[in-house]
Amino acid sequence: MGETVEQAGFDRQGETLCLRGALVTRQVGPIWDAVMKAARGVRRVDLSGVSSLDTTGAALVLRSVAVAGEAQVEGASKPVAAVMERARTALAAPRPASGPDQLPLVAAVGAWGISLLQRLVVSTGFLGETVVMGAAVLRYPRRLRFNDLLRHLDEAGLRAFPLTLLLGTLIGVILAFQSSIPMRQFGAEIYIPPLVGISLVRELGPLVAAIILAGRTGSAFAAELGTMTVNEEIDALRIMGVDPMAMLVLPRLVAAMLVMPVLSLLMDLSGLIGMGVVMANLGFPPALVLNQLEQWLTLGGLVGGLGKSVIFGLAIAGIGCRSGLSAGRGPRAVGDAATAAVVGGIVATVVLDGLFAVLFYRLGW
Repeated sequence: MGETVEQAGFDRQGETLCLRGALVTRQVGPIWDAVMKAARGVRRVDLSGVSSLDTTGAALVLRSVAVAGEAQVEGASKPVAAVMERARTALAAPRPASGPDQLPLVAAVGAWGISLLQRLVVSTGFLGETVVMGAAVLRYPRRLRFNDLLRHLDEAGLRAFPLTLLLGTLIGVILAFQSSIPMRQFGAEIYIPPLVGISLVRELGPLVAAIILAGRTGSAFAAELGTMTVNEEIDALRIMGVDPMAMLVLPRLVAAMLVMPVLSLLMDLSGLIGMGVVMANLGFPPALVLNQLEQWLTLGGLVGGLGKSVIFGLAIAGIGCRSGLSAGRGPRAVGDAATAAVVGGIVATVVLDGLFAVLFYRLGW
């Protein structure tokens, strides 16, 4: 059976406010306003009738003393007095410092510009270190850790094959079905294979493969290196004379550059297979579909798409590694690094794809 809690109460006897019962959180609320009214003008607050007290009850007593004009507290038992003393000490402690004041508009814009410039300097330094280390590995290939390279090839490439094949097939099916609706109005359904094929080979294949790499591998790179940064393992490597760029970053960059053309090619092939299934359902034989693809798809378009994918892989891996190495301290550092890697990788991929589109247009590809 639960313990019976004595009801809290009060009464005023001349210039003395007598509190009684259990001044605990559940009991204090209903009588708070009445106690404040009764405390005006008293000189003593008698706690001899208080059986138990918590911080809420102590706040009631101290507030009533303040309303009365610094009345004397008397009659408290040792446990009640101990709680009162702790409450007084807590209230007398200095308040935590408030956050920084909001900057004016001009100062806020300036602070944003300075932080952006600092991030640009860090990114430029990381790019320079990567180029120098890549040149050094070309002269001394033994500096590249091939065991780590094979591990990252497996994680970034082989384990991404099922997802790539699934998405490629679905994208091919979707593009074929959506293209058949307007093409049927003009009796041009025969041109669905070249439309889907060119879209996949030149744009969608490398772009979707890059998004898969950014979501799976870029975030994994950032999380792994971010955890090492938070645990000060990166600093320990530098103290031991081991270059983190050669040991941690370079194998990841090379692995991403090698797997991206393969993922892009798988995306293209699975998308064409999905499109072929839709064309078969529409009544077009496979030989006709292959004839259209052979007529419209060129080796230059395929090479251009695969070449773009290599640059996409380098950018995604570089952004993921930089986000991990520049992670801060604290429980949110790894999550923030992974988020920055995914967002930065996707944005960089879209920007680079736009630049390649302009370049290919100028070259007439």
